[in-house]
Amino acid sequence: MQAVSSRFAMLGLASLLLAVSGCRKAPPPSQAPGGPPAAQPAGEPATLGEALKARRDASKQRMPAEVRGVMEKAQSDLAASEIIERSLKVGAAMPSFKLPDATGKKVNSADLLRSGPLVVTFYRGGWCPYCNTALHYLQKELPKFQAAGTTLVAISPQLPDKSLSLAEKQALTFPVLTDAGNRVARKFGIVFELAPELRERYKGFGADLSQWNGDSSYTLPLPATYVVDRLGILRWRFVDTDYTKRAEPADVLSALAALPAGTTDKSAATP
Repeated sequence: MQAVSSRFAMLGLASLLLAVSGCRKAPPPSQAPGGPPAAQPAGEPATLGEALKARRDASKQRMPAEVRGVMEKAQSDLAASEIIERSLKVGAAMPSFKLPDATGKKVNSADLLRSGPLVVTFYRGGWCPYCNTALHYLQKELPKFQAAGTTLVAISPQLPDKSLSLAEKQALTFPVLTDAGNRVARKFGIVFELAPELRERYKGFGADLSQWNGDSSYTLPLPATYVVDRLGILRWRFVDTDYTKRAEPADVLSALAALPAGTTDKSAATP
């Protein structure tokens, strides 16, 4: 298993402190900490990048300097771990998967590729406000993905019932899949493990990963998005050790438009 060593333990704590510091009040127990409402307020930023920056800037203004320093150090250490360099590169074959959606129905990647190119985005879970914002903006651009003949799927380690709640809250109409134990994400090389001393702290912030994910692995994926052609080859990727940054939907759409000829039509699909 690819995992970041315990020296990155404070990353998880800083992540949760940042999310919590960006909230005006504590959410009720039934709501993920920092999670946005189902609909974004009127006049929301035009792009995902702008929305994430606004959330990040607001959180930093409320964050104590000591916590901010911990976050910056943790991000630097995680980047230095070369987890991204060890992850799957453009040109590699996408690991196949068969994962349950929010209703428990199995979704097979081979079936998806028969319909056209595939966009796969990994997120940490419904308890992460940056994940929720990213999924909201992907939903906004879903008609453009569909017009390009592309299937969009989102994958996290959270349980299907958690994904169902998220899909309903965000009004998501694309598949939200559960990768139990991060087995698929691990094949992409984007999984890190939370240190034992952080687990109780996560619980204190309302993110008991053993409850959200239904296992005791305490692993999470890096934020990552992949464009996959009908041959199952990774043609574009976004992977970042900074959980507050995500692939811009417009960039994903541009990558789809640039797919090589012969890799998007049905004749290119695997049998």
